Amino acid sequence: MEALFNFLVAQREIIYFILLAIFVGIEVIGGVPSVLHTPLMSGANAIHGVVVIGAIIVLLDTPIDHIGTLVLGAIAVVLGTINVVGGFVVTDRMLEMFKKK
Repeated sequence: MEALFNFLVAQREIIYFILLAIFVGIEVIGGVPSVLHTPLMSGANAIHGVVVIGAIIVLLDTPIDHIGTLVLGAIAVVLGTINVVGGFVVTDRMLEMFKKK
C-alpha cells in the first residue's frame, strides 16, 4: 500500500493533467450539437488511423523475444483498425442521408 501511495505522490502532476483533460473533454464533447457529430467523428477516425500507424511502427521495433508485447500490440492494431474502418463506414452512411436523390 505504501508503494502505491509513493507512486501516486511521485506522479501527481501527470494525474492532475489526466483529470483536467477528462473534465475538459467532457465539457467540450457535451457542448457539441448533434449536427456536428458526424464531421467530428470523421476527424477522430483520422486521428485513430495515425495511432494505428504508430502502433505498427512500435511493433516493428519490438524484439522478437517479447511475445507478450507483440501479441498485445497486434491485438491493439487489429482493434484500432476495426474502429477506424467502422467509423468511416458509419460516417459514410450518415452522409448518404444528406445527399439529394
